[in-house]
Amino acid sequence: MKKPIIIGSIIAALGIAGGVAVGAYQSSESGPRYADIVSVDPIVQTSSTPREVCENVTVTHQRPVKDENRIAGTAIGAIVGGVVGNQFGGGSGKKIMTAAGAVGGGLAGNQVQQQMQQGDTYQTTEQRCSTVNDSKQETVGYDVRYRYDGEVHEAKLDDKPEGERVLMRDGKPQWEENPQSS
Repeated sequence: MKKPIIIGSIIAALGIAGGVAVGAYQSSESGPRYADIVSVDPIVQTSSTPREVCENVTVTHQRPVKDENRIAGTAIGAIVGGVVGNQFGGGSGKKIMTAAGAVGGGLAGNQVQQQMQQGDTYQTTEQRCSTVNDSKQETVGYDVRYRYDGEVHEAKLDDKPEGERVLMRDGKPQWEENPQSS
């Protein structure tokens, strides 16, 4: 066989083999490609709404004091104490006992009136209000991580992606298309 024919045949065979290899490579590139979804984390937003809460409570009040110095109690106590003190002793001792009874009765009357005034109370029902905050958490989107061609990428989506993979077209994820789970 002639040398040029052999060389030509070898070159033709190599050309055909190269064309088949390139065609096989291109056909694998033109098929659907997917990225693996690595993680899906919800983006949570917390909002707080104030509202007023009211309740009725019983409140005890002290009545206003008409005799702040408790003169009436002191005077009545002194009179009663003087009368009682006058019943004891004789001569100048009677005068001392009357005076002592008046002083003691005055102090006792003053204390009795003070206790009566402190115990003179009344109750009312009052409305007490306060502001409380109601907290609410809402998912407003999703942080999604996916692996494509050995690299991890991130995306923020409004809706949670379904499945474990996402269809890729021209190196970009096609989130709106339904992925094929494996």
